[in-house]
Amino acid sequence: MLESFAARFAGHLRPPLVVYLEGPLGAGKTTFVRALIRALGYSGRVKSPTYGLLERHECNDLSLLHLDLYRVEDEAELEYLALRDLFAENTVLLIEWPGRGGRALPPADVELRFSADVIDRTLTVTACSPAGESLISGVSG
Repeated sequence: MLESFAARFAGHLRPPLVVYLEGPLGAGKTTFVRALIRALGYSGRVKSPTYGLLERHECNDLSLLHLDLYRVEDEAELEYLALRDLFAENTVLLIEWPGRGGRALPPADVELRFSADVIDRTLTVTACSPAGESLISGVSG
């Protein structure tokens, strides 16, 4: 189910776009990103950015920046990533654990909130901008 949602989501991406992925460990954030990148036609290895903080994937005309901020202790650490320099008109920025990035991050266009318990997994999708609204209406339409 997560993979099919990621495929629909991929079909409606219009950069520049910022996507926050929130939820506990093991709820499906990285699984979603991998499925999204695969749905966009990327055939290389899709590595988790848990230790390096940032992975970049080029898919067709899109530049996907995948950040995992789980290990970030202070938002000042993000200065070294030069996000402002990397974020261009063709960029989709996917950020796991965005709460750890504080003001160093651009605001979200879409928030994906993952939750999981012993029985069930839930994904809540919230548009936070006109670009996010357009994406969500395309995915759900």
